[in-house]
Formats: sequence, C-alpha cells, structure tokens
Amino acid sequence: MEEETPRVIATEAAIRLIREIRQDYPQILFHQSGGCCDGSSPMCYPADDYIVGDTDVKLGEIDGVPFYIHQSQYEVWKHTQLIIDVVAGRGGMFSLDNGREKRFLTRSRLFDGAICPLPAK
Repeated sequence: MEEETPRVIATEAAIRLIREIRQDYPQILFHQSGGCCDGSSPMCYPADDYIVGDTDVKLGEIDGVPFYIHQSQYEVWKHTQLIIDVVAGRGGMFSLDNGREKRFLTRSRLFDGAICPLPAK
C-alpha cells in the first residue's frame, strides 16, 4: 500500500512550538488565515474556542493537532503542500503563538504527491 503524502507538514521548530503551547492549552487546532489583519498566517486556537465551519476543509494533522483551511482558500491552494514553520516575531492577535517572540509561518511547495523532506533547521 502506497503512503499518501500529507497536505500539511511541520518543521521541527514548529513541532517544538506546538508542544510548548500544548503545555498551556492541551487541546488546540490550526486554521489557515485567509488574509486581512493577520495576513496569511496559520492561526492556533484552543480547540473549544474555535468553531470549525461547514465550509472548512481539514487538511490533516501536525503532531496530532488538526489543521483546517476555508474551502474557498483550499480551492486556490489545493495544488500545494503547506509547510508550517516558525520565525521570530509576534503571532496573530488571537493566535496562541502571540507573545512568545516567535510565530508560525506557512510556506508551501507544489503538491506533486512526492514525499518531501523538511528543510533542516
């Protein structure tokens, strides 16, 4: 059986930040922001503070955390694999990475079905 390539993956730095956040908020989820105030950052919320809508698409999970994107944005990005990374800076106003002096960042690559190694950090 052939392994399916995940639509969303995370760097080691992102996984470390997810685990740090989960010490304060054990149940979290991601929603890929569609722009506006926080640009196109992946937003991290307590799972019980965010209502996943009927038009949200679950791309997958990173380190056991569900990752969603709005259906209209998925249509634009469906040919890409999202790579969640971390950079220095402030997270989105309502995102759980805010105030940690580092924030999540979405990178992407053309989705061709091949397993892609993560960039070394």
